[in-house]
Amino acid sequence: MSKKHSGVLFLQKDMDSRLYGNAHPAKTCPGLDRGWFWEFRRIACRSTAIAMAALLAVAAAPAASAAAKTEPAHVAAQLSRIDVNDGFAELVKAVKPAVVNISVTSYVDPSGSGNRRNQGQPPQQLEEFFRRFFGDSFNFPRNRPEDDDNSRNPYPERRSAAVGSGFIVDPDGFVVTNYHVIEDADEIEVVLDDGTRLPATLKGTDEKTDLALLEISVDGNLPWLEFGNSNEARVGDWVIAIGNPFGLGGTTTSGIISARGRDLRAGQLVDFIQIDASINRGNSGGPLFNTRGQVIGINSVIYSPNGGNIGIGFAIPSAVASDVIAQLQQTGVVERGYLGVQIQALTAEIAESLGLQDESGALVTEVVEDSPAWDAGIESGDVILEYDGKKVTTMRDLPKLVARTARSQQVEIGLWRNNSDHSVKVTVGSIDRAVVASSGEDRPEDRQLGLGLAALDRVQIEKYGLGDVDSGVVIVDIDPQSPAAQRGLREGDVIKQVGVHKVSKPDDVLEAIRKSKEDKKESVLLLVRKDNYSRFVVVPLKA
Repeated sequence: MSKKHSGVLFLQKDMDSRLYGNAHPAKTCPGLDRGWFWEFRRIACRSTAIAMAALLAVAAAPAASAAAKTEPAHVAAQLSRIDVNDGFAELVKAVKPAVVNISVTSYVDPSGSGNRRNQGQPPQQLEEFFRRFFGDSFNFPRNRPEDDDNSRNPYPERRSAAVGSGFIVDPDGFVVTNYHVIEDADEIEVVLDDGTRLPATLKGTDEKTDLALLEISVDGNLPWLEFGNSNEARVGDWVIAIGNPFGLGGTTTSGIISARGRDLRAGQLVDFIQIDASINRGNSGGPLFNTRGQVIGINSVIYSPNGGNIGIGFAIPSAVASDVIAQLQQTGVVERGYLGVQIQALTAEIAESLGLQDESGALVTEVVEDSPAWDAGIESGDVILEYDGKKVTTMRDLPKLVARTARSQQVEIGLWRNNSDHSVKVTVGSIDRAVVASSGEDRPEDRQLGLGLAALDRVQIEKYGLGDVDSGVVIVDIDPQSPAAQRGLREGDVIKQVGVHKVSKPDDVLEAIRKSKEDKKESVLLLVRKDNYSRFVVVPLKA
């Protein structure tokens, strides 16, 4: 029997049918009426039944043997015998049983009142053309049994369904997928490779890396996969993706690693692997394999102007995912190292003004009071060049290095301060915290760089809404044609530092500028607080 669904022809088969039905000797050789050779026929019938049973036992033996071989479930032993020079068929055969489909159901209130059974917000897109892989979502009216009482719920609910992918990482039933696949889910179902559908519970999530861990319960061991080392993967290496695009399930594609270290503006903790293996909506959460059958990535994002695959996909590297998943499996939460600094990238102008040869490092703009960085003596204006023996090449390197550091671990940080190298030892904390500005003071007024400057007194605090700032010099007037205005400074901004020197009155600003001119510098570096955020700005000096 066949049935058309969503433009795809599916064959419907009864998977529970038996080959032999309720075969029994009495039905195979029906009893006979009395006769002189009755006893002979009875013996012949019994002999036939015994022979049939023996044949059935022999036929079942290979299947039982195969089941026994797969009982340990880990695919490593099978993969060690596979030669991918003959193609990927044997590799896919070995790993595919551990890849699953994820089916998610959310109940929503069609009244538009925003009353969701789950109050999470819909997932955000990374960029205008970045599409996360949900399967085609569709809504249709359906009352839940407990909501039939319209006096309690005057609006019928609609069920929103979505599909994604995942894979088993532990024989006890732990399944990895993307956070955005199960976000806002009221019900989660895992569909095994053999079609078995199992309810899943959420073990833990990590929104910062877009990962989630599910748990299912099943009798016997499950096939499972192991993480490989994505740091060893090279641009040009073969990769294989298996997943559930558009709800089709069990789809395998291959390609190469196109690039590494891609920044998709999806947080500071993931450098994505770019691949050209075809992945589409529904592939989210599925594994990306190397040719040894190890998971080196979790497929997560596609770049597409039309929603379909154009050969640009992205995966979360296993070097990030393996640690996150291990923590979720153990405790259900992820604990990250915490330093307590606000940073920005160095530019050539900023580097030159600080006496650095290049733009390597992370420039500290704020230090959170009573944080590990504060206790270690790190200051705004410091440039962090090394962290625990690892070079900080770009600003984006530092958050990842800190996040992977265990709580209470002591690390050495290499700094550039006042035109010389320094080092401090920091005992790393935990728990991500919001960066809060702090400092302290009040003063008078003067003019330089096309700026009118004033003390941070009660009048200025009330006028510009600076109640959370307690030190620095306020810009109360600015020449719209001045270099400062062209660099984005505005009335109400607070100058907290000139170069590496903190300022508490307009005279401090003037003195620092005078000194910069004496040193033949073409620009001055200002630490400016604006819109609840501090940032270094390079302002050219007038001749």
